[in-house]
Amino acid sequence: MPRAKKLIVSSDDFGMSAGVNAGILRSHREGILTDASLMVSGQAFRDAVDAARDHPNLSVGLHLVLVQGRPVSPPSSIPVLANSKGYFPNNPIAAGLRYFFHPAARAELAIEIRAQIEKFLATGLRLSHVDGHLNIHMHPAVLPILLDMASEYGIEAMRLAREPLIPALRYDRSHILRKTLETLIFNRLGAMAARRFEDNSIRSPDQMFGLHQTGHVDEDYLVHTLNSLPEGISEIYCHAAEPDSEARRWRPADYRGEAEVDALTSRRVREALDINGIELTSYAELSAPPRQRRQE
Repeated sequence: MPRAKKLIVSSDDFGMSAGVNAGILRSHREGILTDASLMVSGQAFRDAVDAARDHPNLSVGLHLVLVQGRPVSPPSSIPVLANSKGYFPNNPIAAGLRYFFHPAARAELAIEIRAQIEKFLATGLRLSHVDGHLNIHMHPAVLPILLDMASEYGIEAMRLAREPLIPALRYDRSHILRKTLETLIFNRLGAMAARRFEDNSIRSPDQMFGLHQTGHVDEDYLVHTLNSLPEGISEIYCHAAEPDSEARRWRPADYRGEAEVDALTSRRVREALDINGIELTSYAELSAPPRQRRQE
């Protein structure tokens, strides 16, 4: 028997700014967005939490921030991770190398990861899953710490960040070098993470889309992806937003958050879901106890 096609549609950076929050909420209320990943150190964190309480069908996970943002811990307690102004490094490659090779990095990563998890749980929201800003949760110095804390904090699901290259290039051949490097890096990290997830009973979608199209998950891309969506549980992740100064401060200048909101609320996209027999689901359902999950 063929397996059903189920889809998680998620947006990162919930809590980054008022504009990001507004874009995510509109995409959920009026469109197909099922999940949001919460930045607990974001400027609009409190507003995001209040909005999530008002939208109980929005599945909310932790968007772990260890680069390009602010820590939750006092910067003085994590001097390897945070600079004197109290920010993580902006360059993800430099940060990744520091976190891997600096002797004190892992101890400080554990301090900050624990602080972010506990700040999320203090909101009273259900923690549906964990992912990372720039997919930092896949870093080989970060993932083992997360997995060590998973049972303690009830983490049942995480994003498995990897995406095939050839289908992405069939849709859009621009930025081939970047997409090739992403594939090489995340396929390697993903293979290691998948084994660790299985060993630790961490659930993740069967496949993920949006990595190579980051910031440009527009209507055409969504329809193209839905028309070729494989069986099983997939995730498409995006960066929906109504752009504002705080979002522009942290995001690349070419990100088109408003176009992603338009795509997520598009009638054409909704019709593609129906035509292809795709059922929307969420990380909250994926991470629910087996007896509470709908038949897959």
